[in-house]
Amino acid sequence: MTHPWVADRTTVFNSSGIRKVFDLAAKLADPINLSIGQPDFDVPDEVKTACVEAIQTGKNGYALTQGTPILREKLQAQIDSEYGHADRKVFVSSGTSGGLVLAMMSMVNPGDEVILFDPFFVMYEPLVKLFGGKPILIDTYPDFRINLNRVADAITSQTKMILINSPANPTGITANETELKGLAELASTRRVALISDEIYRPFCYDEPFVSPATFNEETIVIDGFSKSHAMTGWRVGFVHGPSAVIETMIKLQQYSFVCAPQPAQWAGAVAMDTGVEKHIASYRKKRDLIVEGLSDLFELEKPGGAFYAFPKLPGCSGSDFVAKAIEKNVLLIPGNIFSRQDTHFRLSYATENTTLERGIDVMRSLAKAF
Repeated sequence: MTHPWVADRTTVFNSSGIRKVFDLAAKLADPINLSIGQPDFDVPDEVKTACVEAIQTGKNGYALTQGTPILREKLQAQIDSEYGHADRKVFVSSGTSGGLVLAMMSMVNPGDEVILFDPFFVMYEPLVKLFGGKPILIDTYPDFRINLNRVADAITSQTKMILINSPANPTGITANETELKGLAELASTRRVALISDEIYRPFCYDEPFVSPATFNEETIVIDGFSKSHAMTGWRVGFVHGPSAVIETMIKLQQYSFVCAPQPAQWAGAVAMDTGVEKHIASYRKKRDLIVEGLSDLFELEKPGGAFYAFPKLPGCSGSDFVAKAIEKNVLLIPGNIFSRQDTHFRLSYATENTTLERGIDVMRSLAKAF
């Protein structure tokens, strides 16, 4: 029963099912945890040192709302070099989640339609609803590719935004250049905002990363350091796009998050010069381990990036398989957390290889039992 003081807008979605699995993990002894969506490597030492030095030298107050100059100006220079757009401005957000919240708050009016690709990151649909928007889901099963004809057909006079995530959570699928160029051009032609969530940008295993901002100068890009440098708890993200939109987001950040943590921003400036290639190479091998270990028994589209796989056991719902896996001490996330369908489940391979191998063995035995 809802308390009379609780706002109606908070009732349009439930708590994340992922959080429930995390709570369950805390209660199990030595679980085979393939549910956690964060890197298993640590923050690089030089990034830690930069944060400690910032704290010890008194950089502990509020940062500028738009971001500490040492990080913001460095980001702006990198973005200008990559895109060369006449009107592309960056600000530092309180994590990519903060960037997503501010983007929705800045752009979505009640009744506006927002196109999402199903399956989608768990936060997308609730955020659209929170600000009065209407999620329009485009089914991408079974191969999780972008069908441009479906997107074109879904656009109406009420469409405000398309939200794309590549490499994607939960599927690990990476959109190709043809798909992204077509989507960018379609958004431009139909005068619809395009938001690109690029938090998994470094984790591309087979092809170079491509941003739709390359093809559409008005694309709004959301990115950060949480995945690339394992800084999930440090809350440092950034958003870049047309100055009018970015200025609005900065204004709203002033009255909400205020700023991203200042010491972590100094560390973020160092992270920009700290390579993570060895971790990417390691995760490519983990991806291959999962694909080789499951593809003969499960339907599995080979992930091109991120650190997730989204398998399906024929003849079994995702929820049923996850329930059986949990009985065997393997923690997975049912696909219906991310989707209207309950056919798949998500696993994260951001863990030690020995844990992955144990998990593969259990999943294979369960598949044969089913």
